[in-house]
Amino acid sequence: MIIATFNINGIKARMPALLDWLRDRRPDVALLQEIKSVDEAFPSDPIQELGYHVETHGQKGFNGVAILSRLPLDDIARGLPGDPGDEQARWIEANIQGSKAPVRVCCLYLPNGNPAPGPKLDYKLSWMGRMKLRARTLLEFEEPFIMAGDCNVIQQPEDCWDETVWLEDALYLMETRTAFREILNLGFTDALHVRDDSPGNYTYWDYQAGRWNKNHGVRIDHVLLSPQAADMLIDCKVDKYVRGEPKPSDHVPVWVELDA
Repeated sequence: MIIATFNINGIKARMPALLDWLRDRRPDVALLQEIKSVDEAFPSDPIQELGYHVETHGQKGFNGVAILSRLPLDDIARGLPGDPGDEQARWIEANIQGSKAPVRVCCLYLPNGNPAPGPKLDYKLSWMGRMKLRARTLLEFEEPFIMAGDCNVIQQPEDCWDETVWLEDALYLMETRTAFREILNLGFTDALHVRDDSPGNYTYWDYQAGRWNKNHGVRIDHVLLSPQAADMLIDCKVDKYVRGEPKPSDHVPVWVELDA
């Protein structure tokens, strides 16, 4: 089973790029972030024509997440538990039925947190606290599941082209990295760090200042595996070439292959 995460930065603007990548990579499951569309306006038809079921948790103009699956899926839940008043569409999860075992997938778009300090960083850290609680709950079932998406966290200096640029940024602040480490320390495996921890293996390049051509990127899209999912891990890679295609997102897909 191949499961990918991809912040597409607007489903309507990136549909050609998304469809090209789906045809090329043919993931069994694709977890999308920043669809920037309400559910009823999401353009599902061309994706369904490629054989995917589509489930969305959308929001007009901002945020929004989706699960595309070529495999049967059920038990869909929208929204991160813990704050009934949170209206931002940043979390969707579902069970995916593999040929060997079901895998629960959680698609997330973690808040950016800038400018920091301030209310946006406070929201980010609060959201990560709720994510930690949800992760702990799912771990209690002792079943394979993944949490994947645009985490907006630079974990270590090797994950950015120039550490000094990010010292005061919410993606790299010690509070952010500590909160993320607390989640990892529940027992998760960071699939990409396990498979390829080399410097320069980035997943995001800003559109400004020629960052793509200079490879001035960061690694902020992560796939976290529960112990049971980690036992199934075959490979994890970044489809970097997608950033060089016409009208690309500023992110590229990260995918894992599981023996499931």
